Amino acid sequence: MKTSVYRELEWRGFIKQKTSPAVEALLDNERVKCYAGFDPTARSLQVGNLVPLMALSHLQRAGHTPVILVGGATGMIGDPSGRSTERSLLTPEVLRDNLQLVRAQLERFCRFDGDNAAILVNNADWTAKFSYLDFLREVGKHITVKDMLEKDSAKRRLEREQSLSYTEFSYMILQAHDFLHLFDELGCRLQVGGDDQWGNITLGMDLIRKMRGQEAHGLTFPLLTTASGEKLGKSVTGANLWLDGKLTSPYQFYQYFFNASDKDVVAYLKLFTYLGQKDILALEQATQAHPEERQAQKRLARELTALVHGEAAADGVAKASQVVFSEGIRDIPEELFREVFADVRTSTLPAGDLAAGLAPVDAMVKAGLAKSRNEARRLVEQGGVYLNNRKAALDEKITADRLLFGRWLLLRKGRKETCLLRFE
Repeated sequence: MKTSVYRELEWRGFIKQKTSPAVEALLDNERVKCYAGFDPTARSLQVGNLVPLMALSHLQRAGHTPVILVGGATGMIGDPSGRSTERSLLTPEVLRDNLQLVRAQLERFCRFDGDNAAILVNNADWTAKFSYLDFLREVGKHITVKDMLEKDSAKRRLEREQSLSYTEFSYMILQAHDFLHLFDELGCRLQVGGDDQWGNITLGMDLIRKMRGQEAHGLTFPLLTTASGEKLGKSVTGANLWLDGKLTSPYQFYQYFFNASDKDVVAYLKLFTYLGQKDILALEQATQAHPEERQAQKRLARELTALVHGEAAADGVAKASQVVFSEGIRDIPEELFREVFADVRTSTLPAGDLAAGLAPVDAMVKAGLAKSRNEARRLVEQGGVYLNNRKAALDEKITADRLLFGRWLLLRKGRKETCLLRFE
C-alpha cells in the first residue's frame, strides 16, 4: 500500500493550515512542484527555518520537487509578518554574500541532482525586470487594498498602532507575484511556509485565480515554541541559534537540543529527524520510564547535529558532551575543548607560576572561584573542587605536566561553576 505523505506530515506535526481539502489528494496522488521562500536577511538560516526545511525534505523523498526561492528582491524589503518593527534594509552586496552562504545550508536538506531535483530560484531575477509603473499596471491592479489590510501581517501592526511603511506593506504583493511567476514558469501549484505566511500565500493564490483563472494551493506549518512558551531556537541569552557553525558552534547546537524538555523532545524527534514511528515510540517510552537517562534527547541532538553539521562534528560533540565532567576530557581535540568552554571565564597566568608547583588553593583564588585562601581551603577539604575533572587534594601540587594540551587547567567548583586558567 502506498504511503500517504500528507498523513506522514500530519503525524509528524507539520500541518497547521491548508487552503483546501484538495491539498491532501494533490500530495498523495500527483507529483507536484512545491515552493517555499527564504529571505537571505542574514548570513545563515536559523533553527526556526528547520520546520520548512524538513518538510521540503520529506516532500522530496515522497517524489515531489522542492522549489526553493531565495529572496534577492524581497530580502531587500523585509517581510513584516510576525514583526512589531521594521527591518533594516540590506545592501545588494550583503544580500549577494548571504545568498551564497544560505545555498550551502539548503543542500543539507534538499537534493539538487537526480530525479525530482530541488530547484533554486532568486526572485530578483524576474522582479528587477519590472518598472514601477509596469508592476502597478500588470500586478497591482488585481490586488485590492481591502484584501491587503485584512492580512495579519498588516492588521496586527495597525491594530497596535505600530508603524508600517509603504515599503513593508508592499512585501505581500511581491510575494504574491512570486507565486504567479513560479506557477507560470515552473507549473508550481503549491506554496508552503510558516503559519505567519498564510496571508501572503492566500494573496498569491487569489492573484493566480484572477489573472490565470486556475487554482493553486497553500499549506502552512506551525510556528514552534517550547513547552515553556519561549521561541524555538533562542538561547538562554536570547541570541538566535544559527545553522552556520561559525555563528553557533556545533557543540552549542547539540547542547540546545540535548537540553530539550521531556515535554518537547518527542515533538522535536518527529519534526527534526527521519526516525520512524516505531523508533520514536520506543524513545518516548524510554523517556517516560527513565527520564534521567535522556535517551530521547541524546538521539535528537545526535541526529540533528549530524544533519546540519555532518557526521564527524556530531560524533565529536556527542563525545565531548559525555566527557565534559570526566577525566576523559583529555581525549577530545583541543579545538573542540576550546569550543566546549568558549563562554567560560578564562584567566591567563605566566607558565613560571607552575615551576614550584601551584597549590589548588592558590589556583582557586587566581581563577576567581574563591575570594580568599581560607575559603578555597574549605572548599577543597569539603571535596567540592575539581582540577581537570579530578577531585583536588589539599596537599597536591599542579605542575606543567598536569595541563590539558600543554596550556589549560580546568577548575570546577561543584558542578556548575567552571573557570579556565591558561598558562603562557
